Amino acid sequence: MTLQLYNTLSRTKEPFRPLDPANVRMYVCGPTVYDFAHVGNARPVVVFDVLYRLLKREYPKVTYVRNITDVDDKIIAAAAENKEPIDALTARTEQAFHEDMAALGALPPDVEPHATRHIAQMIAMITKLIGQGNAYAADGHVLFSVATKADYGKLSNRSRDEMIAGARVEVAPYKKDPADFVLWKPSSADQPGWDSPWGRGRPGWHIECSAMSEAHLGQSFDIHGGGLDLIFPHHENEIAQSESAHGGAAFARFWVHNGYVVVEGEKMSKSLGNFFTVRQLLEEGWPGEAIRLLLLTAHYRQPLDFTREGLKQAKAQLDRLYGALRGDAAATLDAPLVSSDRLAVQDALDDDLNTAQALHLLHVEAGAIFKLDGAERLHQKRLLRRNGALLGLLQADPEAWFKGDVAVRLTGVAATGAVGGVTVKIIDTEQIDEMIRARESARKARNFAEADRIRKELADQGIVLEDKPGGRTEWRRAG
Repeated sequence: MTLQLYNTLSRTKEPFRPLDPANVRMYVCGPTVYDFAHVGNARPVVVFDVLYRLLKREYPKVTYVRNITDVDDKIIAAAAENKEPIDALTARTEQAFHEDMAALGALPPDVEPHATRHIAQMIAMITKLIGQGNAYAADGHVLFSVATKADYGKLSNRSRDEMIAGARVEVAPYKKDPADFVLWKPSSADQPGWDSPWGRGRPGWHIECSAMSEAHLGQSFDIHGGGLDLIFPHHENEIAQSESAHGGAAFARFWVHNGYVVVEGEKMSKSLGNFFTVRQLLEEGWPGEAIRLLLLTAHYRQPLDFTREGLKQAKAQLDRLYGALRGDAAATLDAPLVSSDRLAVQDALDDDLNTAQALHLLHVEAGAIFKLDGAERLHQKRLLRRNGALLGLLQADPEAWFKGDVAVRLTGVAATGAVGGVTVKIIDTEQIDEMIRARESARKARNFAEADRIRKELADQGIVLEDKPGGRTEWRRAG
């Protein structure tokens, strides 16, 4: 099946055909690093991580660029409120973002450009736009003139009045048109700034992504991704700037947008205060893989209701899936498949990233495992493992999952149990194994009261014992 993606620009699902099949190029808007990422921020990371994994399966090379916005008015305000230097705030927040997304199993992008390291490219693009008559300098600002872009609004499909209202534009005497947007603005002495032909200042938000994407992917590339809330004004303005600067050449061929994460019908956002940060959920003890699975349960273009009850169900699903893989070590499960094996999940994802269907197929495959024996059973386990990999799931050692060691491995937490402020409960596996051996000895001596006491003591610590045929006992963490 050929990959089909819904293109916001055409408002249809289209066959994906890259500009260069030897190098598929994708740009996704990354974080503004001033605070911990909430689950709404994490959804595009997970969605486009799945797309990245799928593209890597289907093409020889993929260049995935996700930027870091490290100069922004929100950053300036947060640093002032915290009474800390801006670079300290951005470095600390960026590190936390990387840790949290790693805990969700997200692969790092191939390139992660920082806005502050591309100021020269932004100034060059702005200078070109002014020279062509697409932008103008006024009162220390440089603004893009939307009147010079006849098809402005083609991505969001909004009328002029809707765009002005949606952008919540500032009425300013230096603007030729209320819809004109800022490319460069002046900085005061206590704000970050760079020398430019228009005075000391800093870039507007939209020009940052236009300059960074061109620097690392060229003037035209295959896929531009981000959240639904970025369609207007951010992505609309990126198109206006980039296509004007490049003589009308298409900027990105496919525009892919994920839907909102909602809480009781309202978009999750910091401004509404109705959000969970990824860090908060990890500290509560939720496995990052469970957070990831929950984010994949709805189609990426649809709203996703995120609740702790949903996390509980996601954890139960993973228990079932890892239970189907149990009995074989990760190294055994990762042995190569034969070249003729077609992954069922790949077909589901080729249909506009249908992750809900892909998850259903994982459960079908897991159910089949329990009906097989010997080599067929092991082969089916390997298929489940590979299908899970396309979704970024089921890559931990099954025993480690049930023993609670996965969170430690995924977040890179050392045996001390802490990193970057994240504390994870470390289960003393040696002590648990010693207690299980003591229980086995008590059972052999027919001291069932002592055996029951040990079982209860472990249960009180959240450890569930499962007695298997042949006298073997397995354990897992209650979830």
